[in-house]
Amino acid sequence: MTLLYRLDCNAAAIAKHFGARQGEDPWAGGYAAPGQFAPIITGGREFIAGPRRGIAEPRMIPRIWGVPPPPNAADPARGIATVRNPDSPFWIGNLRNSEFRCLVPATTFMEWGRNTGAEGRRQQIWFAPTDQPIFALAGVWKDSEVPSFALLTCPANAALRAQGRDRMPVILPPNRAEQATWLHADWRQAKTLLQPYSSSLMRHSEMPPPR
Repeated sequence: MTLLYRLDCNAAAIAKHFGARQGEDPWAGGYAAPGQFAPIITGGREFIAGPRRGIAEPRMIPRIWGVPPPPNAADPARGIATVRNPDSPFWIGNLRNSEFRCLVPATTFMEWGRNTGAEGRRQQIWFAPTDQPIFALAGVWKDSEVPSFALLTCPANAALRAQGRDRMPVILPPNRAEQATWLHADWRQAKTLLQPYSSSLMRHSEMPPPR
């Protein structure tokens, strides 16, 4: 389960890359971890009431990574960082409504490796697409006690399976049309994007790339 990623560019560069309105997001670059604020890109309609009138301008806003769980959760204080089952009643209502789907910008993400390092610590493996310096992870946001989001996951590709992982975050293709599909299309079409990214288009290392 992905619980750490990096986004090594500032808010202005992120907004320009995704063609989004920057707003007042203060992001300057660095690590993103559950329980902390990180930038997401929404379809731009979260504050617009009434029926749709065309496609709104994408909007970048800060939200906390980790959606508050349902009251009957084993640990109600621990946010849900990733979505394993998009058909779960907890998620499906938001996912079917495109206004709640979002892009989560990243430059690399971490998964625990199969082996331990020289000091006996779990090995961190950092993954990133080779064809996207800034990429979008598929996300979904909710409004409850806190403005939060979670990452969608899919079966792991060969590169992550080699490290003992069975799931990976959904990395969206680099073209704007596919990203717009996630933000605006009906759920039947958007759901087709929940698939592993090609291993041939990914690199990995034991250290995150330098800023």
